[in-house]
Amino acid sequence: MACPQSSRLPNSVLSSPQRMHVIQVDSVQRWMEDLRHMTEAECMCILQSKPISVDEDVQSELIVGGGGGSGGGSSSSSGEQVARDSLQMLLKRAFIVSTELGKMFHRLERGRWQRVHSTAVRANCHVRSLVHEYSSARSCPTDMQKYEKSLLDKCMELTNITERCIHTEDEYFLKSMKEAIHEILTDVSDSFSQMIDMALANEVQILIRQIESSDNVYTIGGAISSLLSLTQDGPQLCSIIAKEGAVVALFKICRQDCFSCLYAHALRTVASICCVEEGIKQLEKVDGILCLADILTDEGNAEAARAEAAAVVAQITSPHHTFTQHLSSFLESMQDIVTALIKLCEEASSGEVFLLASAALANITFFDTMACEILLQLNAIHILFEACRDRRRVDTPYSKDQVVTILANISVLEQAASEVLQEKGIERLLLLLGEKPSSSSPSEGAACERVQQKAAVTLARLSRDPDVAQTAIQLQTIPRLIELCRSPAERNNSDSVLVACLAALRRLAAGCPDSIDDADHQQLIKPRLVDSFLLCSNMEESFV
Repeated sequence: MACPQSSRLPNSVLSSPQRMHVIQVDSVQRWMEDLRHMTEAECMCILQSKPISVDEDVQSELIVGGGGGSGGGSSSSSGEQVARDSLQMLLKRAFIVSTELGKMFHRLERGRWQRVHSTAVRANCHVRSLVHEYSSARSCPTDMQKYEKSLLDKCMELTNITERCIHTEDEYFLKSMKEAIHEILTDVSDSFSQMIDMALANEVQILIRQIESSDNVYTIGGAISSLLSLTQDGPQLCSIIAKEGAVVALFKICRQDCFSCLYAHALRTVASICCVEEGIKQLEKVDGILCLADILTDEGNAEAARAEAAAVVAQITSPHHTFTQHLSSFLESMQDIVTALIKLCEEASSGEVFLLASAALANITFFDTMACEILLQLNAIHILFEACRDRRRVDTPYSKDQVVTILANISVLEQAASEVLQEKGIERLLLLLGEKPSSSSPSEGAACERVQQKAAVTLARLSRDPDVAQTAIQLQTIPRLIELCRSPAERNNSDSVLVACLAALRRLAAGCPDSIDDADHQQLIKPRLVDSFLLCSNMEESFV
């Protein structure tokens, strides 16, 4: 949003600490879970890949029904649990195999043949175990079965060829084998990735069928939770999820009043999927923007649902996206969306709700000045400065980053200056120039830098107005800007903050040259901007 997930001028927001859900798992419990997969490999090798952990009773529960109506009862929850267990097994095994293959590449380059062979044996065992367990749990598509057979053959070939290498010291032979093994290993890695993608697509299809065919809120909610969990494993999985039609299924839920309790959960998942182009394309195909506008403008919807709709808007309007075709349809609903978002900012009951709504607005103001004009008409400057005085809503540098981004973009309009003065906004911008992180978190430090930079940009733009410039000078803005230029520690060694402060300083000096003493004028105003930048960026802190 402007995250998750974004990173994102505004879109670092989606991945900000307020949006992260850290699962705290007891380390011993986690180790014991992983140990099962690590130790089974040798057993699988000895028992020719016959599973030792699946009995007949468990096998009989492995088929998940697509239905699950309102009377689903225990069989429905059992099916959901099997789906989650199957996904977890698949992801854990895939991680282990990928790790082993990575080790093999590294050891092959170093010519550690004994370790190359032992790793090949382990990888072979893990792949066979994965294939056998997954085939027992699922009815695999024909295409996937072909990949499985090819992959198992290549793994066996890899094991055999590496075994030959540990029984010779012939350098010429080993050199030729090294190239052959590297080629086979690359084939194994590619085939394994393709097989896992197909297996994950199969799992996603099962979850989507649960969403589409069930009328049980708990069944649908469980399937959505599994999809959301999958989106946290990276863009590649998000692309798979989008291609299988998850966005379409989730918006169907969001268009049914009987599932209003699931809107927030479904929209959070949509926001995660839309970090990739395919997700946004699917959203466009189902008129998702119109659905988002409907949810945002309907005050009968829960605040959580409207906040998550704002998160989706923030995600799809991120300046970091290289594709913008979807924005044409967004413009048709922009008046309604912007109006709903600024109202959500005004009425937000928590910092997270405000963050999501303001992040969406921050992104929107980047791609069309019409949004800035709408915001001015809606008294947005008053609402945003009032929010800054309310720690319940604006309580982190991430929220302040969104506010000052909106202000910086609105300040290109001439009529913004008088409203900022009316709201005593210069005093607030001066406070934002002093934003400091409260912890050693790199993301918080970066957010503080963005706040300082954009506060300086906003001051520079507003100072075209003589009344603003005079007010800024009276409030001792110039000494603070000089301090930020000369002291790297004050700006966290940020070059972007330095450039913005130099620009603001020069704008103020142009209107009132006497406000800056001669030494500062000679170093910070008179030279070319690049020369002043180089001078300040090379300063030692003791210079101040």
